Amino acid sequence: MIIIIEGGDLKSLSHLITSHPRPSEGEEVPITFIDMREVFAGWSPELKRTVYKNNFMETAGLKRVREVILLEVYNWLLEGISFIELSEMELDQFKEILDKFAEKGGEIFYTRKIQGQWMINYFRLAEPRLQKVDVKNISMKKLIEKYV
Repeated sequence: MIIIIEGGDLKSLSHLITSHPRPSEGEEVPITFIDMREVFAGWSPELKRTVYKNNFMETAGLKRVREVILLEVYNWLLEGISFIELSEMELDQFKEILDKFAEKGGEIFYTRKIQGQWMINYFRLAEPRLQKVDVKNISMKKLIEKYV
């Protein structure tokens, strides 16, 4: 899947081109997995945003402190690093997609879905567009004719 972004479209996609993308249902962000870690997240009243800490002792002054899985990904729309906060259920679904990706290849897309009254993170694997070909049994001429 190729996404072409025109100059005027950048403003409409600004919520996807951030370090913490929040796609609406139906919007997808192509990502590549980098790392995941368990951290403590809490709301900072001074900074007016969520702050992530590695140690619970560092969460003093934060509100609504919770333990989360923080996924570090390469966001292809941003062309940089993004972070996605996952619950245990979302982590299980991501691991299934990551296993399929390791087995079959393809491209991972991040989106969100409405489940009940909540928006949950959801991942989808797009199958690779190229077919695997055993080049030992096919001449170069036939390969060129097939793909050109």
